[in-house]
Amino acid sequence: MFDSVRNNPRITQVFLGLITLPFAMWGLDSYVKQGGNNASFVTVGKSNISEQEFRQALREQQERARAEMGERADAALLNSLPMRRAALDSLVSRRLMSLAVDAAHIRISDADLAAYIASIPQLQEDGKFSPERYALLVANQRMSKEEFESRLRQDMNLQQLLVPIGEAAMHSKTGAELWAAAELEQREVAEVILSPAAYLSKVKIGDEAVQKFYEANSKKFEMPEQVRVEYLMLSRSELLAQVTVTDEEIKARFESQQEKFREAETRRASHILINVAKDASDTDVKAAQAKAEAILAKVSKKPGDFAAIAKAQSQDTGTAEKGGDLDWFGRNMMVKQFEDAAFGLKENEISAVVRSDFGFHIIMLTGIRAEHIKPLAEVKGQLVNELKAEVAAKKFAEMSEAFGNMVYEEEPDSLKPAADKWKLTLQQSAWLPKPGQGTVPTLPPPPFDFPRLATAIFSADAVDKKRNTEAIEITSGPLKGALVSARVIEHKAAALLPLEQVKAAITRQLTAEEAVKLSVQDGQAMLQKLNKGDAVAVTWSAPKTMVRAVPAGMPPDAVRAVYKIGGFKLPGYTGASLPQGGYALYRVSAIKPAAIDDARKATLVQQYTRVVAEQEFGAWMDTMRLRYPVVIAKTALEAKE
Repeated sequence: MFDSVRNNPRITQVFLGLITLPFAMWGLDSYVKQGGNNASFVTVGKSNISEQEFRQALREQQERARAEMGERADAALLNSLPMRRAALDSLVSRRLMSLAVDAAHIRISDADLAAYIASIPQLQEDGKFSPERYALLVANQRMSKEEFESRLRQDMNLQQLLVPIGEAAMHSKTGAELWAAAELEQREVAEVILSPAAYLSKVKIGDEAVQKFYEANSKKFEMPEQVRVEYLMLSRSELLAQVTVTDEEIKARFESQQEKFREAETRRASHILINVAKDASDTDVKAAQAKAEAILAKVSKKPGDFAAIAKAQSQDTGTAEKGGDLDWFGRNMMVKQFEDAAFGLKENEISAVVRSDFGFHIIMLTGIRAEHIKPLAEVKGQLVNELKAEVAAKKFAEMSEAFGNMVYEEEPDSLKPAADKWKLTLQQSAWLPKPGQGTVPTLPPPPFDFPRLATAIFSADAVDKKRNTEAIEITSGPLKGALVSARVIEHKAAALLPLEQVKAAITRQLTAEEAVKLSVQDGQAMLQKLNKGDAVAVTWSAPKTMVRAVPAGMPPDAVRAVYKIGGFKLPGYTGASLPQGGYALYRVSAIKPAAIDDARKATLVQQYTRVVAEQEFGAWMDTMRLRYPVVIAKTALEAKE
């Protein structure tokens, strides 16, 4: 089974992608129970998903969203119902598949797991598994090795589960080719765009309509509650600036870690390659060898011409233009036959003809760097950074508890004593809106993009009593690991903007909406006339050839409408509302069968495979939900910060 996964990467990649599809596509709401506090958090069959597991899944999903969205990430969005649903959906989906794995008695052995980890290219150094790289990878995932390997084992088990499902999703060649032909069928299409802008002058919005909209949508016109705060941040980077290290400390660290800076011998060489396959016939091997021997005789007579001869005759396309130069390399970086020869030469010496799996090489050694320890001057900056980071980390650990006690218990009404004691900068924020309020919530700047801190500064203690917040640890984002305490210095309550202040904006919005309606109504009326054969005074664009698979910016609804037109009577007419507003009329004047080259056909067959796989996967998941009923407490999706 493990070999099946390795040998069927296309099928398994499709299904591994489907693992992360939101469970909501099958209707999460039908599994949410309206029970009270006694209801379990989530049950899948007889298996429970704890609230702690959900919190972890939500944090991981939020981290991925932050990484993808960058500055556009919104604190309210990151803790919104859709985000929470997506995290729970994924968790439930994986649990269903884990139960199926257990029922099928699928187990990845320790030996297979170790072999897989050792085979990952990113975890190898000089062609060998690197424990150091592995430890760094695990640390970056913020897991222990046991947790990481458990998660990886689960993923590998799921791969084994998906193979038979993938095999069941194999499609017929005829079906795939018919689908590809439909996707690449060519149609000549002209269009007329009815823009809402052309209808604005026909719209008149009265005061009564504005008043009605304002009253019905008052929440949209509320200024959110806001605060302005001063705050202190205790972080390793802040303390790093206060740390100094002496030359004696640097020298002592260097002397104790010299092995860390030892560099093995490296060599530089150029070569001339005459290609011959590993399994070539004796005739081809002899011919290639004879050619290499002739070139060797030439360069042996004129070593100074090695680069020119390599450029003219070497069959290594990657190095020939550089005179055969391979740059510097160490042990285990070249194939064994080549390495043995190169490390047996003296500088500027030329080898005999060397056979490898690639062919016949003539090697000229152009440089030797003996094994050596980097000098202190070269690594001093690295050592200084290491020493400072260690001191800052130690100071941070020592100060954290005292900092938290001072800002929250000893001096709760001012941050200045803590700033003076630890030489920290007392900073002030701009106005910060309460999370989740406002028509278009925006992400506040760090550290107030961290939900727990954003909530704390709007607590009753902070707003009404002007007390410092507790020292809150930032556990995500660019300031991860820092402790922050804030104190409100100004506060503005939420307030409804007066109608006069927003009247113009409401009028513009209602005018634009009405213009869209008029353009759609006009377009639909024109389409009826065209389909009856009546003349319509419009100016069509020049016809352009389109295909369904590459719609060239045409909206999906329009593409579907254009391809619903049959070929029995042309020209044919259709229309569609546009996503940005307005309406488009389309005239199909010609339909041509697809001309499919092999490369394009292969791409479309892959797409068809995915469509079939998604349907097969959905059917399988339906079966799993019947076998392992899903029950989700209503409170599971409530925000708790």
